[in-house]
Parts: sequence; structure tokens; C-alpha cells
Amino acid sequence: MASDLELKAKEAFVEDHFELAVELLTQAIDLDPKISTLFADRAQANIKLNNFTEAVADANKAIELDPSLSKAYMRKGIACMKLEEYQTAKTALETGASLAEDKSRFVNLIKECEKLIAEESYTIPTQEKSTAQDAIPQDVQLQDLAEKPIVAVAKPKYRHEFYQKPEEVVVTIFAKGVSKESITVEFGEQILSVKIDVPGEDSYVLQNRLFGKIVPSSCRYEVLSTKIEIRLAKAESIHWKSLEFTTETTVAPRAIVSSGTQRPTYPSSKPKRVDWDKLEAQVKKEEKDENLDGDAALNKFFREIYQDADEDTRRAMKKSFVESNGTVLSTNWKEVGTKKVEGSPPDGMELKKWEY
Repeated sequence: MASDLELKAKEAFVEDHFELAVELLTQAIDLDPKISTLFADRAQANIKLNNFTEAVADANKAIELDPSLSKAYMRKGIACMKLEEYQTAKTALETGASLAEDKSRFVNLIKECEKLIAEESYTIPTQEKSTAQDAIPQDVQLQDLAEKPIVAVAKPKYRHEFYQKPEEVVVTIFAKGVSKESITVEFGEQILSVKIDVPGEDSYVLQNRLFGKIVPSSCRYEVLSTKIEIRLAKAESIHWKSLEFTTETTVAPRAIVSSGTQRPTYPSSKPKRVDWDKLEAQVKKEEKDENLDGDAALNKFFREIYQDADEDTRRAMKKSFVESNGTVLSTNWKEVGTKKVEGSPPDGMELKKWEY
């Protein structure tokens, strides 16, 4: 059953077995694809594995199934930050903050997004269009700038290729006779996600981190009888050397000048990168040094017990905490090892499902 797989996935997550957690959650989703929390939890496991585009897709699916699920927006925000899609991350985090009871973590991440967006907003001065360019007919310029079709190296179910214009990139997926209802297309700040589900056939997924940033609200797609045509609106009029993002060092992109009075713009400069390891170490130090009281102090006390405990005690603590949805914490493995620990909320309180 999906619930049993979900419980096993949580246990694997606690043990830092994130690949196993993804596998178990995938099996649970196959059994019941309408449970939003399964997708949100798999997004978290994918973040731990640095599978950030997969995490964004899972978070989007969780939001589609339950638009009020705040943790799905949190995980989408974190994954987008890792992909340097700061504006998309900020939008997701702001929506999640409006739905969450505890907004503190959302607020901190939103501030970090705003800082990164500010650092990214530097623009290089533009250049005037040259006389030589004026002399070249527009159709010749466009022909020269168009990319040759790029075919995927693997052998996917459908072939795709792309070409570009000064203001947009056009991606074509050659899928003949596919209905519009079978196709899902999602746009991110630097992500294109396409899924084709034809009954009785394996799903086709094209999910890329793009070479450059796009404007999601201006992107569109059209389903034709022999193909799917996707138009990506460029955020900057630069020449894309490929459809997919690459970390290889390249020369500065040349500006693409369209007809009319519009001047070219250049890529944003990023003078500073976030040291995520340093940021995590700083948060852990603050947690260690903070003066806690009430439930926070109690939780810290139990964490310290766990760190110094033997294997049986740790197993007892994890099993009792997971199975009781966070309402029971036992250190006696002989007592809890042979039976399921039932939830026991305090008087006057309602038992809620534990979220990790």
C-alpha cells in the first residue's frame, strides 16, 4: 500500500538514504498519483540528492494537486534558488508564506532571494547597431543567426530540435497525433518541462535547465497534428549556443539586434556567489548557541540524547517518533521494537500527520 511505502520512505530519509526514499516514494506515487504530499516529500529527497530540476517538477505537481500545501512552495523555492532562479523562488516562497502558520523560514529565504536578485541586476551598457548590420537585409540576418537543429544524444520516444530568433527560442517536439490533453508544459525562469502521457504507452519527459533565462508569462506552446511547437521568450537578447545549460567556460555572448529601435542587452553580471556550505554551518552554529526555552529547549535536549545514544536507543527513538506522528518518543527498543507505536497527542489537542 502507498501508506506503507510512505512510512518506509520517511524512515529511509531519517537514515539519510535519500535515493531509497525517492525510489519508495515513486512506488507509492505509482499506486496513488493523487496524493500531493508524496510529490512534496519526493521533492525534498531530490533536493538532498542535488536533483533540483526534478525537485521543481515534483513541487509543481504537489501544488497542482493541493494549492494550499505550504511545504510544496518551500521546496520549490529552495530548488529554484539552487538553480539560480531567484525570482521564481521568491514568488513560490511568498505564496508559501501566505499559507504557512510558521513564516519564519519563508521570511529568511525571501530575504536571501531579494539579496541575490539585487546582486544579479547589474547591466552592461548597450552598443549602437553598426552601419554594416544596417546594410544586411533582415531575412539574411535571421538566417545567419538561426541554430542548426540539435537532436538528443539518447534515443527518446520523440525527437526534438530548436532554432532561435533575436527575441525567442522555438523548440519543436515531433510527436505525431498526440492530443492536447496528454501534454503538460511548464515554464520556469530557466526551466522547460514537457511531459507527454499517452494511455498505454510510457511517459515522455523533456526537462531541461535552459542555456539562458526566459520570461515564463510570455512563453506559449501549440499542439499541431505532427508536432508540438514551444516558443520561449528570451529574458535577454543573447545568442544561445545550445538549448541546455552548460558549465563550460565560453566567450562573452554576442548581442542579437532585431529590426527597429530596440538596443541589445547583455547577460547580468554575478559578482558574488552564495557559499551554501558556509551558510549551513552558520545556521547550525546559531542553532547551537541560541538560548532556547519551552518546546525548543526540550527538542534540543532530545537531540543531544540521540547523538550520545547506542544503536538500540536510536532505533527506538526513530521508530516511536515516526509511527506516532511525533507524539511519542521512546528510548526502550524492547518495548517498541515488536509493536507499532500509536499516536498519543496531549489532552485537548488533535493528532496531525508528521511532516519531515
